[in-house]
Amino acid sequence: MNKIANTPNLLDPDYWGNTIKMSLSKFFILCVLQDEELHGYDIAKSVKRRTDGCCTPREGTIYPVLKQFTEGGYVTFKSEIVSGRERKIYAVTDKGREAFQVALTEWMKITRCLQDCSCTTCP
Repeated sequence: MNKIANTPNLLDPDYWGNTIKMSLSKFFILCVLQDEELHGYDIAKSVKRRTDGCCTPREGTIYPVLKQFTEGGYVTFKSEIVSGRERKIYAVTDKGREAFQVALTEWMKITRCLQDCSCTTCP
């Protein structure tokens, strides 16, 4: 952040990287759940692996998103006890698969727009 005006430094690659990564966390959480059921820590590892370390969501991001997805019916979970502690294993629902396809379609539209460097085709 620019301390003088309290505005972000738009010339800082970290600003853009962090902004993009925050936005993509939901997308990639749904993405990795397309392949298998996972608990929170494994979701984070899978997202990191799938994105070659570009997107590495932390607990403070993953669990609120999973709660939101569960409440919306996009994922479900089952509980298991591991070493005396409850662990939730998350699975994507059909509604979650559909949401991922909607997200993917929108992402591709935005990508084309950025590649063209003119947003006349953006919604």
